[in-house]
Amino acid sequence: MPGLSLFPRQERFYDLFEQSARNIITGARALQDLLEHFENIQVKVEQIREIEHRGDTITHQVMDQLHRTFVTPLDREDIAFIAHGLDDILDFIDAAAVAMLTYKIQRSTPRAVDLGRLIVTSAEEVNTSIALLRHGPLKEILPHTVEINRIENEADAIWRLAMGELFEKGPEDVLDIIKWRDIYDQLETATDRCEDVADVLEGIVIKHA
Repeated sequence: MPGLSLFPRQERFYDLFEQSARNIITGARALQDLLEHFENIQVKVEQIREIEHRGDTITHQVMDQLHRTFVTPLDREDIAFIAHGLDDILDFIDAAAVAMLTYKIQRSTPRAVDLGRLIVTSAEEVNTSIALLRHGPLKEILPHTVEINRIENEADAIWRLAMGELFEKGPEDVLDIIKWRDIYDQLETATDRCEDVADVLEGIVIKHA
């Protein structure tokens, strides 16, 4: 009977996390392109949807691997939280893009562009943090999680400014207010979900300190 090696399965978790994090950067940059170059909207949204579906597939692979692996490199709940947290980031990127298509938005806004850029920056920090999980040292994750938290605070400040500007509009713009309030919420929440992943990673560092 051939021997069973658990280590390839353990490495598979890191492979999938890294694939997911890179896919998030691809989605974030596609969203940034949509916001900064507001043209060919349907084509760009469909591309983001494909990226999101690819992320779903990776998440399903992680969970399937988790159910099949007896010994895991990290706590099982942390693996599940990371997988779903990464998936959530891309879900909100996708939701923002779909909302712009559904609402027939005609042009982007400076606040949306600012939020899009922060999503990309935060996604890049998440990717760097995830890459450090495999080989470490784990403590090097912490500066990146601090930066992710800072970015989320900046995104929250931009969201507040955007809300204030929306409600300066007159009653004739009520539909525009409703549409953009939803879009801004989706964009800002993408940075929230990056922060959620950062919190899980910080917990992992503390556990292994």
